Amino acid sequence: MRTAYRSHDCGALRAADVGADVQLAGWLHRKRDHGGLLFIDLRDHYGLTQLVFAPGTPHFAAAERARAEPVLSARGKVVARTPETRNKNLPTGEVEVQVEALEILSAAEDLPLPVFGEEEYPESTRLAYRYLDLRRTAMHARMGLRAQVLSWLRRRMEKDGFQEFQTPILTASSPEGARDFLVPSRLHPGRFYALPQAPQLFKQFVMLAGFDKYFQIAPCFRDEDARADRSPGEFYQLDIEMGFVSQEDVLAAVEPVLRDLFREFGGDQQVPAPFPRLTYAQALAEYGSDKPDLRVPLRLLAASDIFRGGGFQRFAALLESDKQAQVWALPAPGGGSRAFCDKMNAWAQDQGQPGMGYLFFRDGAGQGPIAKNLGGERVEALRAAFARAHKQKLGDGDAIFFCAGRPRRTLPFAAEARVKLGEALKLTQKNIFAFCWIVDFPFYEKDPETGKLVFSHNPFSMPQGGLKALETQDPLTILGQQYDIVCNGVELSSGAVRNHRPDIMEKAFALAGYSRAELEKRFGGLYRALKHGAPPHGGIAPGLDRMLMLLAGSEHLRDVIAFPMNQQGEDLLVRAPAPVSAEQLRALQLRLASDKKDASKA
Repeated sequence: MRTAYRSHDCGALRAADVGADVQLAGWLHRKRDHGGLLFIDLRDHYGLTQLVFAPGTPHFAAAERARAEPVLSARGKVVARTPETRNKNLPTGEVEVQVEALEILSAAEDLPLPVFGEEEYPESTRLAYRYLDLRRTAMHARMGLRAQVLSWLRRRMEKDGFQEFQTPILTASSPEGARDFLVPSRLHPGRFYALPQAPQLFKQFVMLAGFDKYFQIAPCFRDEDARADRSPGEFYQLDIEMGFVSQEDVLAAVEPVLRDLFREFGGDQQVPAPFPRLTYAQALAEYGSDKPDLRVPLRLLAASDIFRGGGFQRFAALLESDKQAQVWALPAPGGGSRAFCDKMNAWAQDQGQPGMGYLFFRDGAGQGPIAKNLGGERVEALRAAFARAHKQKLGDGDAIFFCAGRPRRTLPFAAEARVKLGEALKLTQKNIFAFCWIVDFPFYEKDPETGKLVFSHNPFSMPQGGLKALETQDPLTILGQQYDIVCNGVELSSGAVRNHRPDIMEKAFALAGYSRAELEKRFGGLYRALKHGAPPHGGIAPGLDRMLMLLAGSEHLRDVIAFPMNQQGEDLLVRAPAPVSAEQLRALQLRLASDKKDASKA
């Protein structure tokens, strides 16, 4: 679009434009002096165009003095590049502009963060000067990807019959879940709003209001410490809810959206479908985690029976003395050398473990201290178990590693070891988005510290079997209508079919030790709403930032968020959080604890 500053953008010119008089505007991206001719790559949001300044022309000296990143306006004629100087990697690479007039629209001081190039810089620098960081080619492209994904998702959800809603940002504090961000009320002194951890209650109210298919690109706020897979403070999710559905209906509606999204924006990455489904118990037993990375073609095997009462005393004694302890075996095709096994053992020690037991196969038999003490018959039983359970034949040149202990502490390490082995042995599949559903989560579990019955996943979901299951089954055997979606070992979302009946809600919470009075006090809004006719409903909310991180091939969430906080929950660009004035505090009828202490000393 022609504006006061440009006739074309910097990505528009082609060979067909040769001879045209044009005006461009953008940032000085790079400058090169070639035998008297001066070349400037001018950059805007759309691309790069090469400007040429000949010696002796009126604006040559000004261009020569210019440093990186001033904003320039240039007018000139489009000319064809000579064949040997064409840039096939640049859309505008067949042409250049011979500059006849140049204006510096905005000068630039020395840059704390160079824009040209993709060198790594400290997070503190990148976030404090985020506007410069976002000018860099890779970061600029990621923000473009984010905009395209958001646009695609909105079109797709509307095409599938979903209606977009906006739910409140100022709402009530949630008594469960993560810590809330609280907002004091000026009109109601001593009372507080909370920023929503998720629009969970409101999207259920939308279903109770009779709307059938809801979606929202929803901002969520949680006052919790940063994690590798979660940005501190706030994040976005594709929030979905559907009325009159079963678990199968929700999965059938959501899977094609995720499949097509990743096929559309994943480049040459494969997206196998349909997505496999694993029960929670199966995921822990075979992968050590409820968010398994299925790119790694290795699975755990329960090996306690092989070692129980056997000759390898360390494991046999552990199993005898601790009834909760178990032993897991992890195959390592191609890892059957003492050097590799010692390397993995050292890695385990670096992770705070005592080490990793192992055996390897050579000359048709198991080798190493474990194999020697366990005995040939049990080693062969172990090898046969792998062939039977996982159709994995282990032989010369292969190894088996072992992890032993209580599941809660040992399985997370076994899951890490599985991924580490996949990487070290070059077994992990590349160029693939490996999705899976995790289903059949336990509805209850015992608190390891108190021994009390607590909800294990989502207290507002529907138990499998409904009220009858709550009244007749051992609570620890009840499963929930709950499901997670996982991709490449990253949990994108949890979802559930909701409990839409107040009598089932009463019973479910009673088993977890809640009286009806406490239920009404803590969860009264939803409890009362369910008494006025609630349809069966369910949903899910895949994390937008996590999906974008995968699509962009990045390891950091900050790379797909325009203005993220640092790991301490600070916005270094605008310097938030920041102190507020005494006048602002007085208007809210608040006083800081430090002020009270100072007043008492006075």
